[in-house]
Amino acid sequence: MLLEMFSYSFITRAVVVGSLVSLCASLLGVSLVLKRYSMIGDGLSHVSFGAMSVAAALNVAPLALSVPVVLAAAFLLLRLSESSRIRGDAAIAVISSSALAVGVIVTSLTTGLNTDVCNFMFGSVLAMTDSDVALSVVLSVIVIVVFALFYNKIFAVTFDESFSRATGVRAGLYNTVIALLTAVTIVLGMRIMGALLISSLVIFPALSAMRVCRRFKSVALCAAGLSLCCFLFGMVASYAFETPVGASVVVVDLAVFGLFCFLGRRR
Repeated sequence: MLLEMFSYSFITRAVVVGSLVSLCASLLGVSLVLKRYSMIGDGLSHVSFGAMSVAAALNVAPLALSVPVVLAAAFLLLRLSESSRIRGDAAIAVISSSALAVGVIVTSLTTGLNTDVCNFMFGSVLAMTDSDVALSVVLSVIVIVVFALFYNKIFAVTFDESFSRATGVRAGLYNTVIALLTAVTIVLGMRIMGALLISSLVIFPALSAMRVCRRFKSVALCAAGLSLCCFLFGMVASYAFETPVGASVVVVDLAVFGLFCFLGRRR
């Protein structure tokens, strides 16, 4: 079955991109969950949906338009959350609902609720073209390399931002780095997982790893391994049972989370 599965080029493309995106999402997810900022993935996915809807209406490449738009939204979201008047969860709600509304209006006035829009909402392995794969691989590698280079600073601002500022760490800069890397990861993963499910790649692996691991590095490594395994198993299950890829991956993540909760209590 595996040989038959990987004989299809679109599945191979989806596995390559999905594996890289899963690694990126799980590494960033640890910091986002610990900073109580995990729902930023859900908010940025709605922004990405709006951008992709506009791209479909203008007949331009979705990733080429979505990446800069979501990067700008992540930067704006960070600035709003730092304001004393708008808290982080409220800022996410403002930006995500506004972008989703724009996407729905643009879609209704142009193409209507067609197959492309459903793919944006729920994901599709058929959505990845060769150019999408090339861009996704390059951006995913950049995300992983940047995370590795600034690992110590990201660790510092994750656990104690005030102390980091006192010791000279530019906490605002590294918070921006985390937000921008998350934005890129969300855009790349939406083509497979969809706007409604992409945040699961950020949240579930980190939560599962935290049930059994206690150190930041061990949690990050465990989350990365779990995310990769869950995505691959979800892809195989999707092919075997003819179920949607995004939903299959989320169900596998949920089952692993339940198992790790049990293991954590046993320990």
